[in-house]
Amino acid sequence: MIEGFTSSLAEVNGTRLHYVAGGQGDPVVLLPGWPRTWYQFHKIMPLLAQRYRVIAVDLRGMGDSEKPAAGYDKKTMARDIYELIHALGYSEANIAGEDIGSMVAYSFAANHPEATRKVALWEVGHPGEAFNDLRVLPQEGRTTGPWWFGLNQVRELPEQLLEGRSRFLIDWLIDYQASGPEHFSEEARALYAAAYDTPDAIRAGNGWYQTFGQDIADAEHYPILTMPLLGLGGVHFPFVPALLEGKVADATYVELKGAGHYLAEERPDERARELTAFFG
Repeated sequence: MIEGFTSSLAEVNGTRLHYVAGGQGDPVVLLPGWPRTWYQFHKIMPLLAQRYRVIAVDLRGMGDSEKPAAGYDKKTMARDIYELIHALGYSEANIAGEDIGSMVAYSFAANHPEATRKVALWEVGHPGEAFNDLRVLPQEGRTTGPWWFGLNQVRELPEQLLEGRSRFLIDWLIDYQASGPEHFSEEARALYAAAYDTPDAIRAGNGWYQTFGQDIADAEHYPILTMPLLGLGGVHFPFVPALLEGKVADATYVELKGAGHYLAEERPDERARELTAFFG
């Protein structure tokens, strides 16, 4: 555990969420991505805690949170976070998310604008029609396409292939999508592998992908976001403004050139500075 932070559980929206909290000030909620846990923010949490109450959450199906049979659409997951914030005594919060967490952050802002002060998301954003055009075959400058999108759509087979072997997947994704493997310690890699080594954990993580169709349909009815939004990106930066085009009234975009996909761990100092400057 990070010094100054505590680990807790909360029963919200019919499920149990695990979260890690520390610091004092306005609440900043951090939402992680696949295939990682709240720990992906361990480098930026102490920096943000100098000014904010930092709450890093294991999403529904992630880490030490419950792994129910359903509810992996981002609207339901956003409701989880909404109820958690209220359970912790807050009526509103700043929301920040990476990867799957960015999808939940956007859905939170769209479905609970009264509880959203500001929202920051990166790498990449909520599922939209552009997801239907993703190319699995390698494109120029890339050695492979996002094959894991397809794998995670398949039911039962990923559990059979990956149970007890998730470390191979973790290492490949980090080495392929990060700007450098040195950003990830052996401890972090082992922690993520352990978090996705069981059939239930693999099934739950895949559930976030298997609901993309529902997420796209839900988003068609979302209002234009009016709260300030910060969109950031590294290797996938072009997707960030593309997915938000016409959907947000007050957006600021920042590209971290040379960065890979895992910004919270690759560029923690820059991430903390950007978030602090944005949330104020």
